[in-house]
Amino acid sequence: MPRQQNNTTISPLTTFLIVAFFVLALFPGLFVSVIWAPYYLVFGKEKEVPQDVYCQSPNICAPPSKMAWFQKQLTLPSKSRGSYLITDTIVRELPEIKDYKIGILNLFIQHTSCALSLNENWDEDVRADMSDALDRIAPEDKKGGLYRHDAEGPDDMPAHVKSALIGASVSIPITNGRLATGTWQGIWYLEFRSSRHTRRVVATIQGEKN
Repeated sequence: MPRQQNNTTISPLTTFLIVAFFVLALFPGLFVSVIWAPYYLVFGKEKEVPQDVYCQSPNICAPPSKMAWFQKQLTLPSKSRGSYLITDTIVRELPEIKDYKIGILNLFIQHTSCALSLNENWDEDVRADMSDALDRIAPEDKKGGLYRHDAEGPDDMPAHVKSALIGASVSIPITNGRLATGTWQGIWYLEFRSSRHTRRVVATIQGEKN
C-alpha cells in the first residue's frame, strides 16, 4: 500500500502575518512610519512635535521634566552659646526658593558643635529654655571627671553631645515658592560653644520649577 504524503502548506496570508508580527516586534518605529505615510504624501512633511514635548524615540514622547537642583553655601552670623531663630535669614539668603513650584529645601550645617532644628518661632523663652535643658542633659565638665576629650575647653565635649542629639540638618517642603512650615514653626540655629564661631550652612533645593 503506497504511503500517504502530507501536503500541509502555509498560505501566503499566514506567512505575511508572521513576518509582519516579527517586524512590528523588532521595529515598532517602522509601524508608526507606515501609519503616517499617507499624511506625509498629502502634506509633504513629517508630523511636527510640539516644542514642549521631549521624544526618546519616534513613538515615545513626553513633556520635558522641570525638575531642577540648586545648591549654595551660606555663612551664619557669629553667635555665642544659645538658640537663635534664623528663618528670615535663610529666606533672605535664598531668593531661589521663589522659583520652585514644589520641592524640598535641605539645610546642612558643616560643624560638630552646633545644630539645626525646627521649633517654636514666636516665644523667645522657648529658645532660652531649650538651651538650659540641653545644658542639664550634657553639662560642662569643670572637675574633669565626665569626659575624656577636653583639648578645646570644658564646653567642647558637651557641644558634641548636644549636636548629636539635635542633628546637623533639617528638610523643609517648598510649596508655590514658599517654605511650607507650620504656623508656629521656625528654623533654629543652636550654638553650643561659649565663644563666637562662624558657621557655614549648605543649602540644597530639589524640586519642580515654576
